[in-house]
This record gives sequence, C-alpha cells and structure tokens, in this order.
Amino acid sequence: MPGLQIGIDLGTTSILIYVRGKGIVLHEASVAALDSATGDVLAVGNRVASMVGRSPDSLRIVHPMRDGVISDFTVIQAMLGYYIRRLCGNRVFKPSVMICMPASVTGLERGAILELAIAAGAGRACLVEEPLAAALGAGMNVAYRGGQMIVDIGGGTTDVAILTMGTMALSRSAKVAGNALSEAVQRHLRRERNVLIGDPTAEEIKRKVGCARLRSAELAVYVKGQSYITHLPAKIEITSSECYLAMRERLEAMVRVMQRTLEETPPEMAGDIAEQGVVLTGGGALLRDLDVMLHERTGLKIRTAKNPVSCVAAGLGIMMEHQNVLEDNGYFYRTEDDIGEYTRSRNL
Repeated sequence: MPGLQIGIDLGTTSILIYVRGKGIVLHEASVAALDSATGDVLAVGNRVASMVGRSPDSLRIVHPMRDGVISDFTVIQAMLGYYIRRLCGNRVFKPSVMICMPASVTGLERGAILELAIAAGAGRACLVEEPLAAALGAGMNVAYRGGQMIVDIGGGTTDVAILTMGTMALSRSAKVAGNALSEAVQRHLRRERNVLIGDPTAEEIKRKVGCARLRSAELAVYVKGQSYITHLPAKIEITSSECYLAMRERLEAMVRVMQRTLEETPPEMAGDIAEQGVVLTGGGALLRDLDVMLHERTGLKIRTAKNPVSCVAAGLGIMMEHQNVLEDNGYFYRTEDDIGEYTRSRNL
C-alpha cells in the first residue's frame, strides 16, 4: 500500500497521531491561534496551549472540538492539513488516514469527517468508533465471544460500550467527562470563594488534588486567580475534599451512564461483565480513586488501562498492523468518490 498510514485520535483536548511502523509520533493540544482580524490560522497544538488565557487581542484562541464533536471544521481542516504535511513531507503518494470518533456521531457527521480528512490531504480515509480502538489499545481481546465493557473518559465525552466478537453490541455516550469536571471546579470557586480561574488552572487543580471520593489523607494546592468582587489578583488554597464536592454532580452523571448501559445489557452479557470486569481508558481515567468509586457504585471489578491517554491511538495502530481486524468488522478506507454513497447509506 503506497503512502503513509496514519491514525488520528481527534480528541476534545488533545490530538494523538500514530504512524504505522513508527508508533505514536505526535501528542498535541487540540487548540489553534487565529488572527483576530482575518481569521487565518497562525499556529496550532502545543505552541498555542501556553497562550490560553494569556493571548493578546490580536489573537483569538479556538478549541475546534467541543463535547467530542467538531465545532469548527475550518480550523480542524487546517490543523489536520498541517500535521499531515509535517509527517508526509514531499512524498508523492497521499496518506491513508484512520480517524476515531465517538460512538454517538450521526451518519451525516461521519460523512463530514471523511470529507474533512480528504480535504486536509488524505488519499483515503476510514472512521473507527473510539471504544473499539480504545479496547484494542488497552489490550482487551475484542474477539472474545462474551460481553466486555469499556468506559472511555475523554475530555468532552464519556463513551460506555459493550463489546462482543469484535463489534459494539451496545453503546452510550454522555457529554460529561474531563472538561466538565474542570468546569465544575471553576464554577465552585466563583460561586463559593468569589475567585475566577482559567481553564489551565482548573486543569492543574484537578490533576494535583482532584479525586472521585473523599480521602482520609487530605491533599491541598495553592492557586492564583482573580477576585470576582475586587478584580484584584487572589491566591487561595483548595483541598481534595473541596475539589471532590465541586465535581461530585458530574461524577454522578458518569456513574448514571454506566448504570443505564448495564440496565440495557442482555443478561448473558451482563454475567460475562460481572466476571470480566470493566476497563477504564482516556485521560479522565487518571482521576484519583475513580476506579474505587465506580467499584463501590456498581459492584464490578474496575481496571484502569496502562497508559489510558494513548489507548485510542495505540488501538488505531493495531488496526493498521492487522487489516483483517478492520475488514472483519465492516471498516473500510474510502476515497473522495466513495464518500457521498457512504453518507447516503448511513442516513437510510
């Protein structure tokens, strides 16, 4: 097969890119800087991440992914085009690109993502649901004939899926994940402590003291912000208990989507899951004590995958190395000429 084979985990907060034969070669923030006057994309990725909350008026910082779906197609096309050119250089043949998507995207959205990949420089494009790729990357045997459960907690969505014989038997997606937890911390500090903080500070709090249940050993961190009343700089201490209470409602929403999925699972598969347990992937799985809290609420064995952030990208790599995994489960690369027919068939 001529040209590079590239797998792209197009996430709400970050983009991971896997190149066949090389592994994961890029891990960049899903953010771009635009010229405020012209709207032109000036920079993307990690170069822009440090500008969030600190950019001048001449720049507009854009997060083109929201709740797991594309909110700004122009910016995403520019970002993908930049990364594809960076990886391919002066190669003659266009690359084959595999892109992950939440399980809940519609047929129309699938067609739009395919068109976007082709416009960004791909010769052929293929779409794969995130839970299946995450399961492969987490080391799960997706060909297992019984039921298996995976919970992929990204930045924008929590995807819960029941897998059997290489396909998704059932899936649910909720727009509550890592970003929602950070936003809950921001709202809590504004409402209860009269302090305003930005997205990077909220993420730092979640990473350093965030937890999914009350801890006997308290953690604390000092953060800087702005007084909501005086608008002067402020510095406060926030503890792990306060952070948990701020995020508790969002954590309950994650539990509910798991419970609803289990309620809809056929009894035989539910028995398999009770024996096999549940695997957590995605950056949200790194939250302290999340596995313990989910075990307490569901009674199931909960295991966090090794390197949960890169599971989706690693799973794409496995699919590229073993093409039969793709074809056996109905995933095919499509060219520009195929996309219209594919979109119509998905909307029937």
